Amino acid sequence: MSSDLAPRTGTAPAPRRSRQTTVVRRGAVRMGPRTTAMVVVASAVGLVAFLWPLLAPAGSTIVAHAQDAPWIFAVTLPLVLAVLLADVADGGLDAKGVALLGVLSAAAAALRPFGSGHAGFEPMWIVLVLGGRALGPGFGFCLGATGMFASALITGGVGPWLPFQMLAAAWVGLGAGLLPRASGRSETVLLAAYSAVACILYGFLLNLWFWPFLTTDSGFPPELSYVPGAPFAENLAHWLRFDVATSLGFDIPRAALTVVLVVVAGRSVLLALRRASRRAAFDAPVVFAGDEDA
Repeated sequence: MSSDLAPRTGTAPAPRRSRQTTVVRRGAVRMGPRTTAMVVVASAVGLVAFLWPLLAPAGSTIVAHAQDAPWIFAVTLPLVLAVLLADVADGGLDAKGVALLGVLSAAAAALRPFGSGHAGFEPMWIVLVLGGRALGPGFGFCLGATGMFASALITGGVGPWLPFQMLAAAWVGLGAGLLPRASGRSETVLLAAYSAVACILYGFLLNLWFWPFLTTDSGFPPELSYVPGAPFAENLAHWLRFDVATSLGFDIPRAALTVVLVVVAGRSVLLALRRASRRAAFDAPVVFAGDEDA
């Protein structure tokens, strides 16, 4: 008798388990509405801090950052803390996420002394780029700011430039988290290209904290000098010439080292960070024991 015609006896077969699918997200730590709002506010303050000299009228008392940098520093730290608290309130970060943020910030701070002051070679940027990529833009923003702050404490780099470094580094981590989806070799190429652009733009932005001091009155070449009250386009052109003439010698080595590190170790580090985020289950809903009986 065919097995198909045989009487069916015994218990019914167990239902077939559905195959689990793995969903790859752009960032393990989601960026909620509160976090987005605080990042926008912090970025707006940062843009004003950086671009004010280009927009200041002639005779303005705030054409350079010698006296306003402490105030910017006093505003930057609460804003970074507000972004972090907003991430916690949105459910993106829990205690494990804050701990991971501390570990990666410490790693960035520990790497900075290996290259700081040597022709721009700074291996810390791979931590910011890959951390922002693997864990999301909000996490990347906080990582950039806290990593730069921690590294300044280690290297003795606390000064009027620090708030600008923190904001620019935060944007590097934020941008890495906002990159489009990619995987495999395409992701490595995307991150390498982003690292090159971000490291050069970081150097250009940082020049804005001291470039307004360089006027023709101080004997600086007029085509590279800041001109108080000049049209925006004129000062922008002077600033770009200054960047190309003086900053690329540090920015290109920084970009080159970061690109090499991303190409060599990027996939392994991303895999480790994503595995750690899955084990930490940042986006898993919290279920209390009393809710199971309800």
